[in-house]
Amino acid sequence: MTDPALPQPGLRHVCNLHVAIDPVREMGRGRAGTRRIIPITGGTAEGAIAGRILHLGADWQTVMDDGRLAELDARYAVETHDGATIEIQNYGFRYAESDVLTRLLAGESVPTDAYYMRTQARLESGDPRYSWVNRTLFVGTGARRAGGVLIVLFAIE
Repeated sequence: MTDPALPQPGLRHVCNLHVAIDPVREMGRGRAGTRRIIPITGGTAEGAIAGRILHLGADWQTVMDDGRLAELDARYAVETHDGATIEIQNYGFRYAESDVLTRLLAGESVPTDAYYMRTQARLESGDPRYSWVNRTLFVGTGARRAGGVLIVLFAIE
């Protein structure tokens, strides 16, 4: 039961991140599953955070033994249209049944309701114009696209 005196959190759209990636680099079996590195090579941010994603990050994934669940652990940065740098650390899960996963990894366009891709993000900037990101919690929903990933970030109000 909720306490009526406490506000229920809401979500406010912050930005869409169109993340460009290079091919997957397979590392092999690790302690928790199959390890992969997916280089982040650029992209764009559109919304309250707008600019270009810098070519300096990666998603360090762990694919669990059943092959359907991937733990996402990405770190990259956005250079905003007005010259600030914002670091993004995005942690989450992608889950898909085997047939859907095969289609996703082949670069096919798959309806987003056919799989689950959600993240929690931590943003940080030393630029005073973006100090609000340092004290805001973010969640995201994602989709695999040909040559990249789309992450839609929301601030938790």
